[in-house]
Amino acid sequence: MQALLAEIGALAEVKHYGRVVSIQGLMVEVAGPLHAMGVGSRLAVFNRAGEEVTCEVVGFRDNRALCLPFGALSGIGVGCKAVLSSEEPHVYPSNAWLGRVVNAMGEPVDGKGPIAQGATPYPLRSMPPAAHTRQRVRGKVDLGVRALNTFTTCCRGQRMGIFAGSGVGKSVLLSMLARNTACDISVIGLIGERGREVQEFIEDDLGPEGLARSVVVVATSDEPALMRRQAAYLTMSLAEHFRDLDKNVLCMMDSVTRFAIAQREIGLSTGEPPTSKGYTPTVFAELPKLLERAGPGTGTGSITGLFTVLVDGDDHNEPVADAVRSILDGHIVMERSIAERGRYPAVNVLKSISRTMPDCNTQEESGLIRRARTLMATYDDMEELIRLGAYRPGSDPQVDEAIHYQPALDAFLAQRKNESCTLDDGYAALANILGDGSPISWETE
Repeated sequence: MQALLAEIGALAEVKHYGRVVSIQGLMVEVAGPLHAMGVGSRLAVFNRAGEEVTCEVVGFRDNRALCLPFGALSGIGVGCKAVLSSEEPHVYPSNAWLGRVVNAMGEPVDGKGPIAQGATPYPLRSMPPAAHTRQRVRGKVDLGVRALNTFTTCCRGQRMGIFAGSGVGKSVLLSMLARNTACDISVIGLIGERGREVQEFIEDDLGPEGLARSVVVVATSDEPALMRRQAAYLTMSLAEHFRDLDKNVLCMMDSVTRFAIAQREIGLSTGEPPTSKGYTPTVFAELPKLLERAGPGTGTGSITGLFTVLVDGDDHNEPVADAVRSILDGHIVMERSIAERGRYPAVNVLKSISRTMPDCNTQEESGLIRRARTLMATYDDMEELIRLGAYRPGSDPQVDEAIHYQPALDAFLAQRKNESCTLDDGYAALANILGDGSPISWETE
């Protein structure tokens, strides 16, 4: 009832109307009360059959509003009526959203009926809390994955990126994190992904127990660019709602690259000049606005963000990956060469880093990780010579030690999809491997 009263109170006394004057591709040009419109305003455009299609104003040109649709433009032509919505796009989250699957408009798509709305509206595009009012990032988060728990330890409120090319296993790693991470609530955004994978992710990866504490936002690759972009905004708004309830929220988004591609489509359609690899300037302006919304709040709640990034052509320095890496608090790098050797998850721990890790580890844990990294780096430098048989054992004691420990360390980093490992167990296993000079066999069950 409170949500209904809030909506009634937001209704405008005057309605503004416009008319469609041109359609080019997906771009709808509307003439009308431009003084009442702004970038981001919503219009309800009615086609010849009287059906409503929601559009968003993305720019202005020649005294016309440039609009992109959230749905198909079938039946819309010159002269069709466009009604301006007076309210800003927002959502009314509540605990009833837990266990549900929604689209970018916040509408349920799981066949379980309507969702009870909350009393407080949350704007889809909001600003993060002021930097000086936020709590500090502190306290380890158990991700349930050995390689990440030990070598890239994550803290509550931290934002991490998972960087990988196509087919390397980032979605599988994300499913392991969704199932095993210790948190109060999960908000999962599947942005521009394959429609086939949605049901598989919900049933196989999350399962009934995981879904009960989660909200899943879905916008598949075949949906309009505005829907894909809004799904990312909705994911963050839902996470902010639960954070404000003093919950520790895990916000996962797969993937930020699809959000950037959607923003590029929108920018190009409005006439923005393409810059780095065709990406428009607004892409790099929107990325920090989205990603900065994750993190610790002003109270005890926090949003721990895990964002996947699809690197184009396995180039980890391509524009989107480089921009995202500079915004986040750490990055997890997955490499195709490791996956081709059959070791999953294919995380290259030498190229991965957590910026909060030095402050959250004990001195003993930091020393253990430093020694393991040194051994792996030494082996990595000499790997080609060792595989070719060009290295003679006994030539270098450090290389001999690295060769001795490499099989056990490589097995330690491997983990099956349905396997979980706690923080303490991971450090104990690594200490056991490096504890003496005898060969250690680490088998994953």
